[in-house]
Amino acid sequence: MRNLTLRQLRSVQAISRHGTIAAAARQLGLTAPAVTLQVKQMEDDVGLALFDRTSDGMRLTMAGVAVLAAANAIETTLKGLSEEIDSIKGVRSGTIHLGVVSTAKYFAPRLIASFREAYPQIEVKLKVGNRHDIIADLKDYKLDIALMGRPPIEFPVESTFFGDHPLVIIAHPAHPLVRQREIGRDRLLAETIIIREQGSGTRAALEGFFAEHPDRLAERSVEMGSNETIKQAVMAGLGIAFISAHTIAFEVEMGRLAVLDVADMPIRRKWFAVCRKERIAAPAERAFKQFLVERGAKHLPLLDRLYPAETIEAQ
Repeated sequence: MRNLTLRQLRSVQAISRHGTIAAAARQLGLTAPAVTLQVKQMEDDVGLALFDRTSDGMRLTMAGVAVLAAANAIETTLKGLSEEIDSIKGVRSGTIHLGVVSTAKYFAPRLIASFREAYPQIEVKLKVGNRHDIIADLKDYKLDIALMGRPPIEFPVESTFFGDHPLVIIAHPAHPLVRQREIGRDRLLAETIIIREQGSGTRAALEGFFAEHPDRLAERSVEMGSNETIKQAVMAGLGIAFISAHTIAFEVEMGRLAVLDVADMPIRRKWFAVCRKERIAAPAERAFKQFLVERGAKHLPLLDRLYPAETIEAQ
């Protein structure tokens, strides 16, 4: 295994990405026989096949998956080394591959814009996705940092807290519950409750809130797959919803949605910047995480702006 080369590892990465040796060769600027030779040399060294040759293309074996994971880790480390050397030279530049769960897309652009003001030479490439996809990309070294509410437990990560994440119940402004205070769980369960899909952190928090009434929640709930769809449904009068306060600031300000005064709410969760624990963070990544710790919370919508004045006084 000590004889493995970067060229061999990059051949495995390219074949895995494109599915064929010919396409991998085009990406690498090599001939197909040269890429085939790289793979054969690796398989001889490892003592196992790295790919299954199928009619649909090249598919990684279990050994190939392990080699690919190592190749991704090495590429990430080399990227960090390059940026570290640039930092030593006095170059404040680099690229951050940032992933955010869908709820964070409502404030992530403000964070990035403010960060770029302080570090104009650092490029931030943003990907927005659901929790499952963002965690998968973080695991596969496709992301340097991910912003989310619940750090994954499937693999070792380092999590940096940077702000509170309140979750609230919303309704149409004309809904009768808007005028009530300290609304209880039983009263909420008399309404149609619109909720996020399974696996969502928001869904998990709501299920915890109604832990003593799981069957009633299941009977009264309607599942929808995005915050935007949920907001539109509530504005159309289709029910009430449990949602991140950070997703509704504009609609509440415009009078299109109202936050209900529910007993034991808001539920307060936290926002974290998450990265793989074994990675060596590049200077650009360290600068971004430090920025989040020092200034990240300032770019999150303030919860007290979402409540009518009389509600704030009552609380």
